Amino acid sequence: MVIAGSDSSGGAGIQADIKTITALGSYAMTAITAVTSQNTTGVISILSIPPKEITKQIEFTSQDIKPDAIKIGMLHSVEVIHTVLNSLKKINVKKIILDPVMVAKGGTELINKHSIKILKSKLIKKVSLITPNIPEAEILTRTKIYSVNDMLYAGKLLLKLGASNVLIKGGHLKSNVMQDVFINKKELKIFKNNKINTKNTHGTGCTLSSAIATYYSCGKTLKKSCEMAIKYVNHSIGTGPKYGKGHGPINHLSTLNINKKFK
Repeated sequence: MVIAGSDSSGGAGIQADIKTITALGSYAMTAITAVTSQNTTGVISILSIPPKEITKQIEFTSQDIKPDAIKIGMLHSVEVIHTVLNSLKKINVKKIILDPVMVAKGGTELINKHSIKILKSKLIKKVSLITPNIPEAEILTRTKIYSVNDMLYAGKLLLKLGASNVLIKGGHLKSNVMQDVFINKKELKIFKNNKINTKNTHGTGCTLSSAIATYYSCGKTLKKSCEMAIKYVNHSIGTGPKYGKGHGPINHLSTLNINKKFK
């Protein structure tokens, strides 16, 4: 089950989550927290879904089909975070991946400061893995990240805040090599991949966290789920369709070979 916002352009949010989960052979259910109007150049509006409706989506859906894992994306207000926390307690799913969505690719803020405080103090303790990018990790830890060592330090700070496992994504570092840091109290793993030079990376964070949740739900370890999800996202970036005038989407169907040429 995905608890996240909708992206009208289809590249990020719930739309990216459904495509990812489906492409990786699993079944996606959704609880929509907000409806955004956006395209590849930015977000023009955000419409909040009433917390009661979010509760119904999560709990009523789960009563019928119990989720094997949950991925959480955009939670833009304190009320929404509390709502999700209450519902998580009731449906009692153990495998939860949190992508702490804070800023859209175009720079629009998607969460307020009070919500970040609640997310830090209450939500990250309840999830299996948190997957911030570098700007998000900087906000959560109140540190600046310029290197892999800084990422490691931020990861340790997030563990001190109560996170069980942390994956800090290194895409914002100026380097030809992508380095993503996975850390918990017993393990440290740095995933290294060649960086693909493209502006078409809209929805990569949503896609990655949904891919991790999918692999994790199927019985892979968290570390292996991260490794496989990173490979999937890299392949999806490398085969992206180059749509839009801004940060275009990636190719969520990169797991499938379609031989027929459509006219």
